[in-house]
Amino acid sequence: MINLLFVATLAVAFFFILSWAFRTLPGEKWQILAAIPSHKSASGQWHGTNITSYGLIVALSYLLSALLTLILLGSVAVSILQATILLLLMLVVVLPASRLVALAVEKKAATFTVGGASFVGIVMAPWIAHFANVVGHGQGFSIPIIPTLAVFAIAYAFGEGFGRLGCVTFGCCYGKPLDQCGPYVQKLFRTKHFVFVGHTKKIAYAANLQGTKVVPIQAITSVLYVVTGLLGVGLFLNAYYSPALVLTLGVTQLWRTYSETLRADYRGSGKISAYQIMALVSVVYALGAINWFPPQAPIMPDLVSGLSSLWNPGAILFLQVLWVGTFVYYGRSLVTRAQLSFHVCEEHI
Repeated sequence: MINLLFVATLAVAFFFILSWAFRTLPGEKWQILAAIPSHKSASGQWHGTNITSYGLIVALSYLLSALLTLILLGSVAVSILQATILLLLMLVVVLPASRLVALAVEKKAATFTVGGASFVGIVMAPWIAHFANVVGHGQGFSIPIIPTLAVFAIAYAFGEGFGRLGCVTFGCCYGKPLDQCGPYVQKLFRTKHFVFVGHTKKIAYAANLQGTKVVPIQAITSVLYVVTGLLGVGLFLNAYYSPALVLTLGVTQLWRTYSETLRADYRGSGKISAYQIMALVSVVYALGAINWFPPQAPIMPDLVSGLSSLWNPGAILFLQVLWVGTFVYYGRSLVTRAQLSFHVCEEHI
């Protein structure tokens, strides 16, 4: 019963969050969360650094992924210490990759890529878990590889499903204009499309598509990934680890491959982008990992134990530091600046 309640709670929460976000976040006022004054010009106006809603949402997506990882790993008897170490090792790999892969593919130093970071994470995940087992063998490390990979795949599906809302606020990862799509796509999204407003959104300054009806590719990705994540959780909590891994990774990566045909942002040169190749390789790689690592004794998940494992000062502190760290890393805008002025409200004196 608790398993069903857990999945249902996630489903209801995401239904309301996504419904609100798709209606609201394409608007202009949702891109910049705050502006911090940095220096004053000769004219008396301040210049400032913008803190983006994109950074806030991406930080929350990392927090959500980490929470699910700790809960699900805890449910299969992985201690909170072992799960936290695994997460730290993954973050050391994934965080720099989100910028370095974008630099390699798109030649842009101020751009992040979820696709590139996820590919690096997928490739490294089984070896990080294996490395932790080998190094920590004397300390009792016995991390089940396939269930752990399933957990990472589920957490990734939810994390990117939520994180795509950040792309909506910044106007990045945008879809093609409807008038450039085929009749079926135009009919399908005639009333369900995005129209971005704001000259500082990427869709405006990179493609001059402000005010244009475009395919809501971010919304489609969010819904598909969250639904896939919910199904993955259901499979995982019933001890179907390999199916949970194949489903979540297969759907997310195959959709990433196809969805780029509906996107209008620059994805690198060539008809087939590097990100599409990475996504396809990820699916094959995951299938190979299932057969490469020896099967372990079946473990029946205990969700109550997983939820209880979060009630730990170290885990709570880790999650707080993770949220703040990723917010600082992703939140500072490198492609926009602010001009600020201040005045006294005479009527309030």
